[in-house]
Amino acid sequence: MVLRRLLRKRWVLGVVFGLSLIYFLTSTLKQEERTIRDRTLLEVRDSDHRIPWKVRFNLGNSSRPITQCRNSIQGKMLLTDELGYVCERKDLLVNGCCNVNAPSTRQYICKSCLANGCCSIYEYCVSCCLQPDKQPLLERFLNRAAEGFQNLFTAVEDHFELCLAKCRTSSQSVQHENTYRNPQAKYCYGESPPELLPV
Repeated sequence: MVLRRLLRKRWVLGVVFGLSLIYFLTSTLKQEERTIRDRTLLEVRDSDHRIPWKVRFNLGNSSRPITQCRNSIQGKMLLTDELGYVCERKDLLVNGCCNVNAPSTRQYICKSCLANGCCSIYEYCVSCCLQPDKQPLLERFLNRAAEGFQNLFTAVEDHFELCLAKCRTSSQSVQHENTYRNPQAKYCYGESPPELLPV
């Protein structure tokens, strides 16, 4: 009862309205600042300007001993390590590298990949992409990357991270946003999207 009477007073309604207005204005201004910051990140650059890519290609002849490996992590059965080896999950060593002495472990394997660089198995896509002879193809891709992909691919630090990102399915792998262009070869490291299979 007391609360009802208090809410009917004009000065109380004025205070509530004023605080609501202040909250609205501050949140709108913060949102505008974020929008401006995001726009400046995506500003169109000169066509002659080359993207300062940070990718360092490891050609496999490094004398640096590998004590720890990063790997593709997500595979149920298979994994790819940063040296390009594909192994079964049971053959993964504690340091994250594939056991090269395991009979099923292979390096730079393109077993399920087509000539256009699209593969049916993610781990084979990453391994095939890591081949040293794929460096010119990947550098061409990096230099021609669309503005929309710049933020994604400028965060890439090396050849392995680039292959992990490139082989993930992307909008190029799908048609009408809900079906794969080629369900048998949806993981691509190549320059062109998968061929569109007739339905």
